Amino acid sequence: MDLTVIAYVIYLVVSISLTVWVARTLSRNGRIFLADVLRGDEKLADAVNHLLVVGFYLVNLGFVALYLSDSGNIDDTRGVFETLSTKLGVVLLVLGVMHLGNVYVLNKIRRRGVMEREQRPPVPPQGWVPPTVGA
Repeated sequence: MDLTVIAYVIYLVVSISLTVWVARTLSRNGRIFLADVLRGDEKLADAVNHLLVVGFYLVNLGFVALYLSDSGNIDDTRGVFETLSTKLGVVLLVLGVMHLGNVYVLNKIRRRGVMEREQRPPVPPQGWVPPTVGA
């Protein structure tokens, strides 16, 4: 079998496995964060979490598929390792950037919610005081 094909198979197996593992980890641990961001609305947190995971899969697996092609042939074992390290390194960086982007956006939403909660008075008004005339 051609070494280029072997490198492609290894790249696809490892990249897809990493993408699935990261997506599941983010989904499982991000649900708690989303529930806080969405003020305890569990159904909405689950729905948003699912949509984020689907988007994560689409973007990352699309990138993995596009990045599969290589311009040259791999002639030896060293070439297999060099190609795999480059390709998998880029995939890991893209996964990391996607994760940081999600956390950044969700944190911005969370901050806005916290600021809105802090603007409400801690105790509702208990009465009305008429303005003083001539003071």
